[in-house]
Amino acid sequence: MSFLRSPARQHYFEQVWVYVRNVPFGKVVTYGQIARALPGSIDPALEDQGISDSQLVGIAMAACPEDVPWHRVINAQGRVSTRPDSNQQEALLEAEGIRFHHGRLSLDEYQWFDTETADKPQQHSLF
Repeated sequence: MSFLRSPARQHYFEQVWVYVRNVPFGKVVTYGQIARALPGSIDPALEDQGISDSQLVGIAMAACPEDVPWHRVINAQGRVSTRPDSNQQEALLEAEGIRFHHGRLSLDEYQWFDTETADKPQQHSLF
């Protein structure tokens, strides 16, 4: 059975949503950050299918319940990922006080880290 069709998928998705629900107002996290924060590798077979852990987080976010602040998840370049609701996502982030400069936000300024995540932003300075 493929991971994407297994009960483990729902459990993983719920872990992603719990993580994102903890992101404070005016802060963001990246897909990769979430993937690194969750325990262990999901399923080696996913790599064989060409699906990275970050992409799996994206799949989880595409299926998230309404109470998950989906707009606070961005890509590692500090950009809103291209999709039909990208303008809405940027507007929601701006309403939280997040400012974009040439389509990017500063991860140094806006990225949130929970107490269990010791990662540092992977983005180089924009300014």
